[in-house]
Amino acid sequence: MIHSSAVIARNSIIEKGAIIGANVRIGPFCYIQSNVEIGEGTVILSHAVINGHTRIGRENIIDSYCSLGEINQDLKYAGEATRLEIGHRNRIGGNATFHRGTVQGTGVTKIGDDNVFMEQIHLGHDCAVGNFTHFGLGAVLAGHVEIDDYVQLEQQAAVHQFCIIGTAAKILALSCVVQDIPPFFCVEGNRCRPIGINEQALARLVDQAPLRQIILNLYQRMYYCGEALETVREEIVELQREYPLLQCFEHFFARSKRGVTR
Repeated sequence: MIHSSAVIARNSIIEKGAIIGANVRIGPFCYIQSNVEIGEGTVILSHAVINGHTRIGRENIIDSYCSLGEINQDLKYAGEATRLEIGHRNRIGGNATFHRGTVQGTGVTKIGDDNVFMEQIHLGHDCAVGNFTHFGLGAVLAGHVEIDDYVQLEQQAAVHQFCIIGTAAKILALSCVVQDIPPFFCVEGNRCRPIGINEQALARLVDQAPLRQIILNLYQRMYYCGEALETVREEIVELQREYPLLQCFEHFFARSKRGVTR
């Protein structure tokens, strides 16, 4: 179904069954497969290909030559109806490749709202990206990676499969991540190592000076004092009663399986 207000270039192909919402604009030489749903106000520039069971929300901007919802790169994939879901108000730069999920994983590659993806971004199968993240040019995620809200990946950063990147963490350019990164921490290198706190995010998201100091102390205890992670985690459980924002640390530690970058 194509809404009457949608504007579609005459040389684009929209398969029967695709759902195109109100005020959608689709540029020339695009291909939209039958199981795709595109929400109101989304703009798709030229030569984009959107395949599979893909659902795209409202007011996204998808640049030229993007490939969204293609068959994943898992060799066990046998044609199952797995999905790609993209939220609202995302900007997806040119030549991006976002793959659908697998039945061995969550079955869905999921992207939240208000994210910025620069050119040549790759998201592997079963990735989960939160809200308000920023991906620099050429940043890549292997399969099953979890990216929490407000995370920043600078250009050509790479994240190993199954890694978890905590809220407002920052990965500097050309870094290779092979273990989990706690919230607000900043890492650099191949293999990456912690180099401090994401001070910009800390100032923007944390308005209580005592809480900012607590997060700084957590970093120092984990990386300078070498304190056991379980001890730090137990203290976070107590502190989050007074400072609910610290729940992002507990949520991170509860999911971490690959070990924490140290």
